[in-house]
Amino acid sequence: MSWNLDEAVATPAGTLAAGSTGNGPPLVLAHGWPWSSYAWHRVIPTLSAQFRVHWYDMPGYGRSEMRDDQRTSLDVQGEIFATMLDHWRLQCPSVVAHDFGGATTLRAHLLHGRDYDRYVLMNVVAMRPWGSAFFDHVGRHVGAFTGLPPHIHEAVVRAYIRGALVNDLDVADSEALAAPWLTEMGRGSFYRQFAQADERYTAEIEPLLGAVRCRTLVLWGEDDPWIPLERGRALHERLAEARFDTLPGVGHLPQLEQPDAVVERLLAFLID
Repeated sequence: MSWNLDEAVATPAGTLAAGSTGNGPPLVLAHGWPWSSYAWHRVIPTLSAQFRVHWYDMPGYGRSEMRDDQRTSLDVQGEIFATMLDHWRLQCPSVVAHDFGGATTLRAHLLHGRDYDRYVLMNVVAMRPWGSAFFDHVGRHVGAFTGLPPHIHEAVVRAYIRGALVNDLDVADSEALAAPWLTEMGRGSFYRQFAQADERYTAEIEPLLGAVRCRTLVLWGEDDPWIPLERGRALHERLAEARFDTLPGVGHLPQLEQPDAVVERLLAFLID
């Protein structure tokens, strides 16, 4: 497996687990919620044959630091993405973003002045409204959920992850996605993400979407149960001269549900 987390990076939001592999132009992969950089592990081997690929677990996610007083909202994540580009000394990498990685990388680009070569937004959170009814419910009642017994919390995590998919995942992938949230610190961090979710962090960038200053592809799993295809089309309409493509029969996690198709679309755009 090319995916690894062999680098520890100190940031204002905590110590982050990060990794990189391959040779060639720089490419950064930005994961979302409730995932981690592990979600990219099936596409990294092929991408790293063409690019120097970088990734990290966002603060409060995966193997990165989790703590009780931690702020991990999208404003923080945008700042930290810019911090990581500086850490890797990347001035104009290509970027592939998924889910919350969309708002995170858009904020770094539009508010913090980071430039990208080519940019892929795949089933991303970028425009209001976002969040399911369950997402909103947990956010309003975080205290009740943080007190759940571990076995019930585990059932919630697993059901939440399954709810994003329309294709079955390999058992090992399902276990790896859930594992960070099943530790004691992970349980608290899981519910903090609901509590700190705020649409104002996408509202701030919506008026600026037409100012995205790089070649962009909006790529969408057509059957996404969380962020419908219509949201992807609406985002595409707000972006100047962006391309739009879809993945039939795919849900919210294309890079694990149908990695070969994702790699094919990415390489066609990134090296065109």
